[in-house]
Amino acid sequence: MRISKDDIPTKIDVPGAVARQAINFGDASDYGSLAAEYFSLGAGTDIAPLLKGLDDDACQAPHWGFMISGEVVITYTGGLDETCSGDDLFYWPPGHSVRVVSDAEVILFSPQVEHAEVMNHMLATMAG
Repeated sequence: MRISKDDIPTKIDVPGAVARQAINFGDASDYGSLAAEYFSLGAGTDIAPLLKGLDDDACQAPHWGFMISGEVVITYTGGLDETCSGDDLFYWPPGHSVRVVSDAEVILFSPQVEHAEVMNHMLATMAG
């Protein structure tokens, strides 16, 4: 299965951040269906305020992915920070937030049910 970046439906499109999500992009056994996601994130973007109200005020979906370019800092609920930059493969377990240091292009593979809950919460928070 393949999909072009421009064919991935846009889920969030706000100044500084575009999140695309292709649902039903494989199966990760215990998690069920995966979503393939392509994020374009502007420097200074910090999703922490949008996660308020979720368990531990953090994203509770795990992500596997690849940093195409840029730099992001992942903050875990245990207090650890980790920096990911261009050409890095990564796994972010549940219980994290993301802050963008320099404009970033990121590919994620996420359990679609769990990540949809987080993204819908973020959208509702932005809508006020």
